Amino acid sequence: MLDKNDIIELNIDALSSDSSGIGRHDGMAIFVPDTAIGDKILVRILKVNKTYAYAKIEKLLEASKDRVELDCNVRTCGGCVYRHISYEAELCAKEQSVRDTFKRIGGFDLEPETITGSPEVNRYRNKVQLPVSMADGKAFCGFFSPRSHRVVPVSDCLLQPEIFTEICSAIIDYVNQNNISIYDEKTGRGLLRHIYLRRGFHTGEIMLSLVCTKETELFDRLVEVLSERFPEIKTVLLNINSANTNVILGNRDICLYGSETIRDTMCGVTVEISPHSFYQVNTEAAENVYSTAKEFLNLNGSETLLDLYCGIGTVGLSMAQNVKRLIGVEIVPAAIKNAERNAEMNGITNAEFFIGDAGTVAEKLSREGVKPDVVIVDPPRRGCDAETLSAIAEMSPKKLAYISCNPATCARDLNILAKSGYELVRYKPFDMFPRTAHVECVSLMSRINE
Repeated sequence: MLDKNDIIELNIDALSSDSSGIGRHDGMAIFVPDTAIGDKILVRILKVNKTYAYAKIEKLLEASKDRVELDCNVRTCGGCVYRHISYEAELCAKEQSVRDTFKRIGGFDLEPETITGSPEVNRYRNKVQLPVSMADGKAFCGFFSPRSHRVVPVSDCLLQPEIFTEICSAIIDYVNQNNISIYDEKTGRGLLRHIYLRRGFHTGEIMLSLVCTKETELFDRLVEVLSERFPEIKTVLLNINSANTNVILGNRDICLYGSETIRDTMCGVTVEISPHSFYQVNTEAAENVYSTAKEFLNLNGSETLLDLYCGIGTVGLSMAQNVKRLIGVEIVPAAIKNAERNAEMNGITNAEFFIGDAGTVAEKLSREGVKPDVVIVDPPRRGCDAETLSAIAEMSPKKLAYISCNPATCARDLNILAKSGYELVRYKPFDMFPRTAHVECVSLMSRINE
């Protein structure tokens, strides 16, 4: 029987969905972070449960062939979990994780199609949200340490564009030179909370939002400095968030410079992006995902397509020319405004958009007799709610494409739809977030002919 602080020898023969290595000792699974399949290690037991335990590496006895030299010295931000293994090994681990999840949670024996990796492994993020904190009387920005609100200083993150690093450095220098106060969660005092950046991958246009507790003119000179030094910055916004909350953005935006939005293209469609709109953070990988969803659906031009959780319309609009009618549903009003504007900019006249919860609007459309031939869902990590899945089953579309950033909730939802007369035809994992534990998946379900 294992006890806390026992030191044992372990061979790692699998990886968990959150990237921990798994070894076995007397039939008990031992989870060890920062390990690779093939590692032979000495570990210290940290916590023991009935059938499994957690441990940490004490000594690497024999290194896996998958191990690579670390290229980042920030190990406490919790963002990257796969920098110690090759990208090929990471892709294999993610594909296996999706396969296991679909079988264990969904009950599906169907094999996944081969995972598609990201075109870029580093510098792929088009969006960052950096908390600002203080240390030794100086402001700095970084990332929250896992399961805490302690900010880890990060001078340069390998997942974000170098220009984001340069902009953040200029902002922090300005803040320190002008003694601008930093928000303190414990006291609720201070001005600057977060630095929020977005960039159009294809256009290079950059949006900067300074999240503050109140309206201020302290950043007026900064706007002049940044706009001169970084012509890529097309808009600077002051976002007001005075609430004692973990939510980063407040509801009020004040435009200090530029047009309030930026533009990009996604699958050939020009899109306008506001600070509150959902937009995939890895543009090239997202284009692969959306193109595959379109391929799976095999549209013929006569269909009515219902796009639930449509955001700013990127998925549906990329397929608008291949369907007769496009209906988009999204709960965020600003996103719907962007979606309507995006349709207008691209000359798309067969699209209409509705503001509201996906399930509520889908149910309303069903009551009104709207019968889409094809449905696309791209829900948040929690997946679809029961109301949405029930409405989809009631509308009885011929095909459903499910785009997911959480294989567990996706498998759960597909299992529910399978009980409502649908079968899983194919599914394919995508690595949208290299070096992190996340994996995307596109699935196709088809209605079983009765």
